[in-house]
Amino acid sequence: MVSPLPLLIIFTCILYFAQQQATASSFIGLGYRLISIQTTSDAAILALLQVKQTNNIYGADIPLLRFYAKHESENRLRVHITDAKNQRWEVPYDLLPREQPPPLKQSIAFLNKKNSTSVSEYSGSELVLTYTSDPFSFAVKRKSNGDTLFNSSSDDDFHPFGPLVFKDQYLEISTKLPKDASLYGLGEHTQPHGFKLYPNDPYTLFNTDISAFNVNADLYGSHPVYMDLRNDGSKAYAHGVLLLNSNGMDVVYTGTSLTYKTIGGVLDFYFFSGPSPLSVVDQYTSLIGRPAPMPYWAFGFHQCKFGYQNLSVVEEVVENYQKAKIPLDVIWNDDDHMDGEKDFTLHPVNYPRPKLLEFLDKIHSIGMKYVVIIDPGIAVNESYGVYQRGMANDVFIKHDGEPFMGQVWPGAVYFPDFLNPKTVSWWGDEIRRFHELVPVDGLWIDMNEVSNFCTGKCRIHEGRTCPNGTAAPWICCLDCKNITNTKWDDPPYKINASGLHAPLGSKTIATSAVHYNGVLEYDAHSLYGLSESIASHKALKGIQGKRPFILSRSTYVGSGKYVAHWTGDITSKWEDLRYSITTMLNFGIFGVPMVGSDICGFFITSTEHEELCNRWIELGAFYPFSRDHADKKSPRQELYLWESVAESARNALGKRYKLLPYLYTLNYEAHVSGAPIARPLFFSFPSYVECYDISTQFLLGNSLMISPVLEQGKTQVNALFPPGTWYSLFDLRNTIVSKDGAYVTLDAPLNVVNVHLYENAIVPMQQGGMVSKDARMTPFNLIVAFPAGANEGEATGNLYLDDDELPEMKLGSGYSTYIDFHASVREKAVKVWSQVEEGQFALDKGWIIEKISVLGLSGGGALHTVMIDGEPLTSVSNVKVYRTEHEYLYDEGDGSNKIEMIELKGLNVPIGKSFSLTWKMG
Repeated sequence: MVSPLPLLIIFTCILYFAQQQATASSFIGLGYRLISIQTTSDAAILALLQVKQTNNIYGADIPLLRFYAKHESENRLRVHITDAKNQRWEVPYDLLPREQPPPLKQSIAFLNKKNSTSVSEYSGSELVLTYTSDPFSFAVKRKSNGDTLFNSSSDDDFHPFGPLVFKDQYLEISTKLPKDASLYGLGEHTQPHGFKLYPNDPYTLFNTDISAFNVNADLYGSHPVYMDLRNDGSKAYAHGVLLLNSNGMDVVYTGTSLTYKTIGGVLDFYFFSGPSPLSVVDQYTSLIGRPAPMPYWAFGFHQCKFGYQNLSVVEEVVENYQKAKIPLDVIWNDDDHMDGEKDFTLHPVNYPRPKLLEFLDKIHSIGMKYVVIIDPGIAVNESYGVYQRGMANDVFIKHDGEPFMGQVWPGAVYFPDFLNPKTVSWWGDEIRRFHELVPVDGLWIDMNEVSNFCTGKCRIHEGRTCPNGTAAPWICCLDCKNITNTKWDDPPYKINASGLHAPLGSKTIATSAVHYNGVLEYDAHSLYGLSESIASHKALKGIQGKRPFILSRSTYVGSGKYVAHWTGDITSKWEDLRYSITTMLNFGIFGVPMVGSDICGFFITSTEHEELCNRWIELGAFYPFSRDHADKKSPRQELYLWESVAESARNALGKRYKLLPYLYTLNYEAHVSGAPIARPLFFSFPSYVECYDISTQFLLGNSLMISPVLEQGKTQVNALFPPGTWYSLFDLRNTIVSKDGAYVTLDAPLNVVNVHLYENAIVPMQQGGMVSKDARMTPFNLIVAFPAGANEGEATGNLYLDDDELPEMKLGSGYSTYIDFHASVREKAVKVWSQVEEGQFALDKGWIIEKISVLGLSGGGALHTVMIDGEPLTSVSNVKVYRTEHEYLYDEGDGSNKIEMIELKGLNVPIGKSFSLTWKMG
């Protein structure tokens, strides 16, 4: 008699093997095996991978791959996988400068040497790469805590993904993830579930002009990078992963795995070790390019609308802002200023040049600026000089040897090829010609995904006017035929384009169209906005000799080095108000910190949106880029049109203009280290897991927390306060002490937004004004925030000042000053002091500190021995001391700890000179 146990074991093994076969059969392939590996002379590793078994799902497998890995810095590891024998498309190295792997022939010769070396692991300062030979997979680990950051092995039931697949038009690779990993990034998308990536939501990357109110769809930009934040119970660790690939891709995130499915190019991974969220962005932007420095005026408030039909309307808007005493720095024109919607032109009747120049002289005299829009589509018009010069210089993208025709606002257009050096020169010359016509202060590049109102191969219909002036201009009026006869227009794998698996060439350039040097639109499509941004930045910088300001809708990895971004076409709905925070925070991670949404919404769905506009300006006043903008068919929504909105604007923008020195210093930090201006809470509180999923609040820098109202009819906010002491910026007396972190219900009447300052910070502010030029010349005041009633406390802050007309933003130019502020309290001895670098610039400007407010001091007793730079306070005229007791809005203690604010006014301390202020309490 046979024991049942062996039969059970045999049955179980057969069942397991059948399950494995069933799972494997659903995979695209069986992967690759390692056949050779060596270490190179520059401490990289090279390997050859051979396909295990070929199939024709999505095309034939590439039989031999080259695997290259290198520790490019102490905190960055690169892994590059490509066809070992044939050159493949990559993001151009001149467009995004970076180190190049060795040539393919050199690699093959090296790996075919007889004395091959075996590499068991590849270790750097902080990251370690290991691999499995058959089927080939690799893993990246962190040395300091042993955490596995990326693991492409598909060797267990819990991660149901297949091994590496590498075909001409289909590449697939996956990584395992722990369940507690919090992921952020992979944009551009409108994410309905918030900032944190949500399992099984679609994440498709392919630059597309569909309105941003469409959720879970590929939008205007492609940023195939994510940040992974984990907490081991005592400490948080963050790292970043970039797949530098410009082809369309789907990214499948299950919560325990992440799979890339891209339709071309190479697998070019960069791993950033962190371990803090800020250091991940620092390491990422050190590769892709530091964010562009923005001029000071760019942090003022901006007003625009599509539909300012003539110059008198624009003049009226500016006058009404001044009458309402709402700050305004920049007035914009959408297409309205153009003659027949053609780039680089002026409408001779609605925007006559003499009157426009007179208007610009007027606003420039008070420090205001003027920005206009440019679309990439150049009107096909034989009498149009821009078109004539473009044709003469052969600058347009081609299809079948002829310029590819599409349709946008002016009708039939050709699209410039910004990968062509001749196009860059021609574009710069056209911007120069226009700037001589109208001295604009910045440029707005739109529709650059590229957007096209038609699909396919088009021609102008004989006898038909296009557009005809009556039908909606976005309805295609060209004669067009779909192009589906190439593998580029109809690839074997269909990404989830536009959220509905749309053809790749739908409402854009056909993907079989050709750029300079034979580059296919199929490969370069998502790079169009970046290449136009580079050309525009180069042109404007060369013409003005100043720091350029350019706003772009379409972006890619590295765009932040050249442009700011707004989040595109949204609606005036409460959900869009909420979504705007998530998108803004994403772009901080993407290295594009100057970002904001159309305040009050672009498409106005109802004339009754006064309450929404109130709440939107209260939030939008704290976007890094703050602009009101609306569609042509939408009703007017300038902030002065409702008195309640005007009051909210005066309150919120009034505070923004006082905070301009703080915002501008964050601009400097972004430029030198990539640090986002607007940040999620976990950037300052990475170990506080409760804030990992917060998408309704955010930080400016590491110290100011914004908690806006995001729901209709609400007059309170339930805000999360991470552990520590927080002070209301609108009323410094109001204090919240959150020992372990807590949700606190805050009052938020219609005209109130809650902004709180965190302990241990020093924030420089000025007096505000109607224009940033005036605001920045007012006296400074410092707000010093200590933990409530601390016997010992420290606080720090900084301030960067410069001539913002200069293209470069740096110290050592003679036109900048940098100041570190410090404060301490020990046994009731208080000290506030500064350390100044390159103080002469600030001294020449005559900037002074007029007031210092010190928060959170233990109450009671007199102030003794107040000294300023070693001199008794009594010898300094006009200085007055004020004492105010703080009020606890929330305190996890018993509320008996009395604390107070000490303010010294009338100081007249030169900010460009180091100072020291001391006193004793009690």
